[in-house]
Amino acid sequence: MIKKLICFSLFAFFTSSLFGSSGGGPLRVGMELSYPPFEMTDESGNPDGVSVEIARALGDYLDRPVEIINTPFQGLIPALRTGKIDLILSSMTRTEERARAIDFSDPYLTTGLTLLVNSESDIDSIEGIDSDSTLAVKQGTTGHLYAVRNLPDSNILVLEKESAAVLEVVQGKADVFIYDQMSVFKHWQRNQDTTRAILDPFRKEYWAIGLRKGDDKLRSEVNQFLIAFKEKGGFDELGTEYLSEQKKAFKEMGYPFIF
Repeated sequence: MIKKLICFSLFAFFTSSLFGSSGGGPLRVGMELSYPPFEMTDESGNPDGVSVEIARALGDYLDRPVEIINTPFQGLIPALRTGKIDLILSSMTRTEERARAIDFSDPYLTTGLTLLVNSESDIDSIEGIDSDSTLAVKQGTTGHLYAVRNLPDSNILVLEKESAAVLEVVQGKADVFIYDQMSVFKHWQRNQDTTRAILDPFRKEYWAIGLRKGDDKLRSEVNQFLIAFKEKGGFDELGTEYLSEQKKAFKEMGYPFIF
């Protein structure tokens, strides 16, 4: 009996080593489900979107069931550090400040900060924002951090919801919303009568998966997964499924697509 148990343990060890599994427990993935088409819910209220599909593919790669933990964006890093989630997959930009608190995978997506501008404003670049300008930013985002550090003399409206920031611009209460390229394009499409989109990024950014400091095994496995997922065309398929309109529009405008 002891011999059989030893043989089973060795088999489990080598199987885990070969297939990169971190164990059979659920992989708890934190994300804020309010950022379509990356993190959202479907008509039945179930998690859906690009990041959800990536998380599920990662779970298959690791042979672990995936549990999506819907968490406000500003609460994701505290949740990771206190062990409530195993990783963050929520369109999070890797920054030096965040990297002091958590580790990151290799980047999986390239984007940048751009501007959604009220149609009555004469702002045509980040340099056009001055002390008379009113900026809308979403709390905890890199747009928020950029505004605080680089545009401290302007009037900065810090809002919890992306939709609230967009509404401020649409109604003319804010001159500009600082946010990522894909989202600015989406919001301009929906509000072409009241907004303009300045889509040339004034700062390039890279999204990556957040992990706890010292969780080197999982970080290595995640990086291996990202390579394999890209090589088999996983990102291209997600771009076609969720972002086909944006992909076509970006090509016509001469902007490289994000994946």
